[in-house]
Amino acid sequence: MLKEPPFLSSLLRVFSIVLACAALVATTTAQASYAYYVGRNLTEDGSVMVGGTGEEVSSHWLEIVPAKDHRVGETITVGVTEDAVIPGELIEIPQVAHTFRYMQMAYTDFEGFPPPLTNGGVNEHQVAVRDVWAPSRQELIDMTPRPQRGLQYSDLARIVMERARTAREGVEIIGDLIAQHGFATYGGNTHLIADPNEGWVVWEFAGGQGLWVAERLGPDDVRVLYPGGIGEIPIDLADNPDYLASDNFISFAIEQGWHDPASGEPFNVQHVYGEQSIRDYRDPGIKLMSPAAMETATRAMAPVSEADLMERVRDPRVVDDDSGYGQVVSLRSDLPDPDMIRVWNAPTGSVTAPFNVWWLGVEDVPMEYAQHRYLTKDSAATFLHPDYQVQEATRFAGRTFKRVMYYACSDPARLLPPVIEMLTAFERETRGDLVWVERTAQAMIVQGDRDAARKLMTHYAGTRARAALDLGDTMADSLDAYVRLVVGRRGPQGTRINTLDPTVNCVANGDPDDPG
Repeated sequence: MLKEPPFLSSLLRVFSIVLACAALVATTTAQASYAYYVGRNLTEDGSVMVGGTGEEVSSHWLEIVPAKDHRVGETITVGVTEDAVIPGELIEIPQVAHTFRYMQMAYTDFEGFPPPLTNGGVNEHQVAVRDVWAPSRQELIDMTPRPQRGLQYSDLARIVMERARTAREGVEIIGDLIAQHGFATYGGNTHLIADPNEGWVVWEFAGGQGLWVAERLGPDDVRVLYPGGIGEIPIDLADNPDYLASDNFISFAIEQGWHDPASGEPFNVQHVYGEQSIRDYRDPGIKLMSPAAMETATRAMAPVSEADLMERVRDPRVVDDDSGYGQVVSLRSDLPDPDMIRVWNAPTGSVTAPFNVWWLGVEDVPMEYAQHRYLTKDSAATFLHPDYQVQEATRFAGRTFKRVMYYACSDPARLLPPVIEMLTAFERETRGDLVWVERTAQAMIVQGDRDAARKLMTHYAGTRARAALDLGDTMADSLDAYVRLVVGRRGPQGTRINTLDPTVNCVANGDPDDPG
């Protein structure tokens, strides 16, 4: 197998490609995100499994958003502002009468996209959503109206969680919203939407033409998106159960001269509508491990367990300082109650942070895992609101495990293996408790005491999360002592503390074939 270039030169190449592909300015280069889908025939327990990371220069925090009834005439604000890469105007659209309970990781920073933002999560109907960048061809970016109006990627992810009962319904909701109100973008986007039976990849394009297409993922499929994309599709999409698209999806490409049906060439969505420098979205030459290689590695684990997918999501060849958090969720057709929906979340890049277990029935999140000022937009230019002073005074899991990352990745060949070993052991210990916790909570629900079940899950999840934070403090202190006494601390050699290029990476010796 051919070696990639040494890490530093490779990373410089990565960022230049990302800049070109996404057609973004320097303030938005690294925001991208991953998504993993594993069909139910390939998993250990027959569930559909979804995983991913968020890649934003921002603080991240866990939220459980309750179901809510809304008054007649209520609206929500969506879109982007004049500060976005493609300037826009915010608009108001109608809210529905009832929105569902869901869990998400929120963040604040994407230029011109009003916070709080989300890449997705999972709702009470086991509809999981992941958001992934997917750049459109330059001509579409150029024809995007200025100012643009419509829903942006975070709006769509949030609304799918609020309203969808199935993955397919989530696709239809996105299509209807774009048709009615438009799509506001930084250059193009995909959403991976899944339920206990199937998944869908939805690609929304720049251009202001309402263009979108969706491809169904079945029980034997594995899909990894970075960037998001769709390849060859049939020309005749009508009544095809595996595809959905805007009415103009094929005809617009023909009108623009981007596809000629008479040529006999298949309609390849990436080739027709995608960034033209990327010919194969499954092997774009951007990260140290391609989506195709990640798919192969994931499929080789079949039957895939939650622990297996956690291993894939935290692979140091794809997870680094860009990664704001990690997430893994199993979507089960035999789930006895929505409160039992189980999500594993790492509070920052999971290469050096533990996956903590949460259930949708959890009533609140410990302050240590809620929003803090560390890496939160505008925190450097403002003071703390008094209402947040106690929460801000607590430890912050995101900051703690960033410390672990910076120590461990300063010498990954020597320091990363024991860190990962401790994290996986902690997660294994948590999994050992799941049977009794979930069995007890379910028995309480069956007996009509949902309140007690939620209190049990809240207590256990919060206790484990705080234990994980204690572990993080111990690891950071131990790594500090090791670096100080054995390796020797090395201070900065330059004067620039902030950068988008290069970023901290945990690949041992800069070798992509040696992940640890």
